[in-house]
Amino acid sequence: MSTGSVVFGFAGLLALICFMPPLAGRLKLPYAVLLAIVGCAIGLSGQYHHRMPPVLGEFLSLFNHIEISSDTFLIVFLPVLLFETALAMNVRRLIDDLGPILLLAIVAVFVSTACVGLVLAQFSGFSLVICLILGAIVATTDPAAVVGIFKEVGAPTRLSTLVEGESLLNDAAAIAVYTFMLALLSQAGEGASPLLIPAFLKMFIGGAVTGFLLGRLTCLSFVWLRGWPVAEISLTLSLAYFAYYVAEHYLHVSGVVSTVVAGLVVGSTGRTRMAPLTFENLSQSWHQFGFWANSLIFILAAMLIPKMTEHATWINLFYVALVFGATLFARATVVFGLLPLMSWLRIGTRVSASFRVVIWWGGLRGAVSLALALAVTEHSSLPEDARSFIAISVTGFVLATLFLNGLTLQPLIKLLGLNALTAKERALSNQAVIVTTALIQQETDQLAKSEAVHESAHTRVHKVFDQALLHASEIQLADFSEAEKFELGLLILARREFERYFNVLKHDIIDRRLAEKLLGRAERLEDLVRTSGLEGFRSGVSRSLRYPRRFRQALRVHERFGVQSWLAYELSQRFIALMSTRSVAQQLLEFAETKLPKIIGPNATAQVSQAHRERLELVREALHALELQYPTYSLWLQERYLGRIARGLEREKYAEMLEQSLVSGEVYADLREKADARWEFLEQEQPLDIEMSAVALVTRVPLLSELPAQALSEVTKMLTPRLFLPNQLIWGAQLPPFGLYIVASGAVTLLLPDGTHAELGSGEFFGELALLSAEKIEGFEVRSLGYSKVLCLPAKSFNDLLARNAGLKEKIERVAQQRLRAIQVWRDYQAK
Repeated sequence: MSTGSVVFGFAGLLALICFMPPLAGRLKLPYAVLLAIVGCAIGLSGQYHHRMPPVLGEFLSLFNHIEISSDTFLIVFLPVLLFETALAMNVRRLIDDLGPILLLAIVAVFVSTACVGLVLAQFSGFSLVICLILGAIVATTDPAAVVGIFKEVGAPTRLSTLVEGESLLNDAAAIAVYTFMLALLSQAGEGASPLLIPAFLKMFIGGAVTGFLLGRLTCLSFVWLRGWPVAEISLTLSLAYFAYYVAEHYLHVSGVVSTVVAGLVVGSTGRTRMAPLTFENLSQSWHQFGFWANSLIFILAAMLIPKMTEHATWINLFYVALVFGATLFARATVVFGLLPLMSWLRIGTRVSASFRVVIWWGGLRGAVSLALALAVTEHSSLPEDARSFIAISVTGFVLATLFLNGLTLQPLIKLLGLNALTAKERALSNQAVIVTTALIQQETDQLAKSEAVHESAHTRVHKVFDQALLHASEIQLADFSEAEKFELGLLILARREFERYFNVLKHDIIDRRLAEKLLGRAERLEDLVRTSGLEGFRSGVSRSLRYPRRFRQALRVHERFGVQSWLAYELSQRFIALMSTRSVAQQLLEFAETKLPKIIGPNATAQVSQAHRERLELVREALHALELQYPTYSLWLQERYLGRIARGLEREKYAEMLEQSLVSGEVYADLREKADARWEFLEQEQPLDIEMSAVALVTRVPLLSELPAQALSEVTKMLTPRLFLPNQLIWGAQLPPFGLYIVASGAVTLLLPDGTHAELGSGEFFGELALLSAEKIEGFEVRSLGYSKVLCLPAKSFNDLLARNAGLKEKIERVAQQRLRAIQVWRDYQAK
């Protein structure tokens, strides 16, 4: 067959599938089911191509002569399907439900394989191994069928995550069991079964590691390809095939798991390594790739159905019924038995009863099962009757799941109410309609007046608004408690926070690694707000302000080995993270005060605003502590932060000019080049001094600055370094003063007797009054604002120094009398 004929045939299929989505919508059929029908029709009509018109007859005859092997499905189409679905998945949602997903993807495969194998072995007359091979083939739910139908149905997000996650990973388990059973049959060995679990673990874990490494390598490559979006997108396409083929053929591990993990890595990390517009284009491109692969794999697999079932008999129909019943029973055992047991043992998250019903019934099979059955027919070592038995049984079973489960899945979800909005979501939707309709009515009235629209036409348009308001009045947010509206407001802002951080990344205000952290924090905060309301919000805020583990590790390395570069980097990252968080928190507070009152009401808005004000204050305190420690570096970071915002705005203005044809493409390129050169200094790194030298610190203390050089040298040798943790008490009622304290790095807060606070940064000192006064100084308390290093001059050493320096002693006593007199004045005032 010529190359031109093959191209003609696939071009015809592509043209055909273009009309399938709208046709499926009109016929109200799941897309996968319609593809199966069309594929079967092409497969059947191909036998009568000689009776067709020339062009149509040649098109149909092509697929009678093209030999479509199982590798075509597993190597050409499956990697694209897996990668496209994994790319669009939320990794955090997947991790949250990892326990149930692994149970459905791995344990359910083994249970289903065993159940189908044992049942068929009792009735079919074939050996147990042959029946187990069939059981492994039908144990896999097909990602193309499941994902496509769930998207059409409009299933809840978590339900989609559970079923999509299962369909992505259970292919690996099914293929592992299938491969093992084929090897067992060909070797005709005994006692090899204990090797199944180790072999599966090797394939699964090895595939995950391979996909992770290849995915990370690809994400690192995006930095080199930045500015070439077509190259970046092309690289992800090659990654899908590399991850599958390298894992399968070179490392002999699961290509399915490798491809899925690679897609998850790119989906979670790539969004911060690519330009935001490039990542949007990437998602759109992969949606197109997925549409092609999904459609072609289904229609090509369905075209093989007439050929694979041409020798079917009534007994085969009985076997199909047995397989259908056994798989439903096995899936019910896992879904209604083991899944609740996991929740009871607190191994995984709880899955509701309605979700479990849909998961049980929604285990559709498709092209993957047909491809594995086709691979069996290509396996010449198997007996002919066994190959026919497996091919017919699998084909009939796939059709049964598509037409029975697939056609009834949407009514089942509607019956259970899983596609309907909750009462709170409906109320929010109605409130949005009310607010929007009021604005549109005003604009429409002004437009009707300015355009001299006839009154009757204006009235009819108004009736549309009146009808919308009538429907929106059925259930409103006013019917809910203030606490419920308050939690809704927190959730709205939590979702918006993620968008704000992504906008910060879009303008190149922060680097990619920090963007990953901030976006991850925003997602976690949204999860905490959804599950725990205000307490979850406060917990998330508190957790985001803690010093991370990497910082503590860098601090220990610095303390033990004197390495400063790592600690300097972690401090700069914390600085920029706090500045970005402060900016986003201010934007959220402004958004809450201007937009939320119309949605959740003024009282709930006031509570939301208060919660975010408290958060903003905590962020400012944490940032202020670092500004005290590094005032010069802080100014540089603020300059770079503002400069990056200005650079982003300048780029946007030039892009608007280009879009409005105010400048040509050549002028736009020149403007961008000059702007980038103008702001190039923003990418230079400013050195960050971890701490001042002991000599520099001593000279900054006014009481010691005029000491002779020899005396200064003696003082520096007397200083004892001490490290204090965040909020650790340095000096207070329960901890008498140790001596004179000089802040080497970090910052401390000083509680004064009048209840006010003072913050002291690097180079500042405290504790001298306790050394200079014979009286007990009360009412003072000093705590560390962060990880602070303080140099202490012990009291004995301090007194010895005064004994050897009469001039210094006279000066210090004079200063002490002045400060003690001020304290006495305050005490006299308090006594009145």
